[in-house]
Amino acid sequence: MGVSWGKTLLRKCYPAYFNRKLARANLQFHLLLDGVKGHALFTVSRTGMVTSWNSGAERIFGYTKSDVMGQHLSRFYSLEDIQAGVPDNLLQAADCGGRTNDEGWQVRKDGSRFFAEGSFSVLGEGDDREFGRQTHDITERRSAAEALRQLQRVDAIGRLAGGVAHDFNNLLTVILGYSEILLERIPAKDPLRQFVQIISDTGSRAASLTRQLLTFSRQTVLEPVLLDLNELIRESKRMLQPLISEDILFTTVLDPAIHTVRVDPCLLNQILVNLVINARDAMPAGGKLTVETSTVIRQHTVVDDRCQIPIGRYVVLLITDTGCGLTPQTKVHISDPPLLTTKETGKGTGLGIPVVYDLVKQSDGYIEVFSEPHVGTTFKIYLPAVEQQVDTLATLDSATSNGQGETILLVEDEKYVRELALHALKARGYEVLAATDGRNAQQIADEFRGRIDLLITDVVMPRMNGRQLTEALRRTFPTIKVLYTSGYTDDAVVLHGILRKEVSFLQKPYTPALLTKKVRSVLNESAALATSAPQ
Repeated sequence: MGVSWGKTLLRKCYPAYFNRKLARANLQFHLLLDGVKGHALFTVSRTGMVTSWNSGAERIFGYTKSDVMGQHLSRFYSLEDIQAGVPDNLLQAADCGGRTNDEGWQVRKDGSRFFAEGSFSVLGEGDDREFGRQTHDITERRSAAEALRQLQRVDAIGRLAGGVAHDFNNLLTVILGYSEILLERIPAKDPLRQFVQIISDTGSRAASLTRQLLTFSRQTVLEPVLLDLNELIRESKRMLQPLISEDILFTTVLDPAIHTVRVDPCLLNQILVNLVINARDAMPAGGKLTVETSTVIRQHTVVDDRCQIPIGRYVVLLITDTGCGLTPQTKVHISDPPLLTTKETGKGTGLGIPVVYDLVKQSDGYIEVFSEPHVGTTFKIYLPAVEQQVDTLATLDSATSNGQGETILLVEDEKYVRELALHALKARGYEVLAATDGRNAQQIADEFRGRIDLLITDVVMPRMNGRQLTEALRRTFPTIKVLYTSGYTDDAVVLHGILRKEVSFLQKPYTPALLTKKVRSVLNESAALATSAPQ
């Protein structure tokens, strides 16, 4: 009891002595923690001069002890922070409150910056007091958190855009559909025809842009067709040109003898858009962008960590820029969705190239990247060559889309889209039962005394969605064929459980010609399966 009472009395009479002793012991303990990676510990005087410096500080800041002893701590801050008085303000706040916590950018010896979490603590009393500084490099943690927030914003915007796209694609279906009907009826020499053609062309471009903007490395309902890559590039160049600044020379070198490829044209357009934008960003002071095509035969398999290209014939798409190029570190992680994006704030998500890798993979293709810093970058995309001729609507005889006595149950909750589809199908000779939603369709089917050959239904509808309607109708009509349509983004279709290879799907916006062609294709496939089935 006597010893304890004595210490208590001494603390009351000589608090400064005990506080200094405790502070010095605490400092000595912290200075021993040199092995803690990412932490710096040092002390500064009341005027901000460095008085001690541990090896952790040397690792983080790059200064040796002899570099900084007696130097002002402002050298660890940017010029903007120094002019704003940040170092002095932090010391004054600590002097008043005994301790401060702060976060901000700090500067290393080589001029590079890192984001620091730190604190100042008062050590000692009176004229002998100084400040202990603990600094922790949290750049990676902060960047990862920021990247996560950014991706969450992108996801939220994507969900919002999906809802907007649904309504927008319904509107485009009506615009494109009735434009097509008018073009069929207006004589070629009628001066009004050119205006309707402009409406149709603009609607088609809007539909293409909408789908490209909503494609983002997600599982999609692919619609691959046989196409001429050269023709697609020519058409896309008109859309790509406005994306490129005037000081970039954009040229194409297209091999007229290239083979056909089988790929989803919207995916291929998205590949072009992403690579062209990436090239533009790599040439802020101007340069040259070249898009080339050719056909090659691989005689051997290229094997490295990222690219194994089987032997065979390929159509090659090359996109070359004379920009800043890629560093070896960036190239290693180029296909990974980056948490630590190289894009600056306001310069995009940094996800463009990973999207390209994903889209090329979905197209059964391969990609190689050749790049050198300050020289430029070339993306070389291999798409399997096909010997068949290009698919075109012009080769389709209009009679092949005519009905053959089939009855179709059409379910569409959007009035004008329903009326357009009803008109198109009846014009081809189909018997059509039109319903406003799933419940209405089920009621019509229950009252119908006959055979229903095909159900055309929107995927997402109020009260009963397309998949639920299909399951209900197949109890009464087990052989009914189904064609799903949707104006939502493809992941919405996936979420409603219809994405399977055997499912027929038509993405909105569509035209009467596309609708009737798809309907005939589904019905013909059904008839072919029935004919080939064993008796």
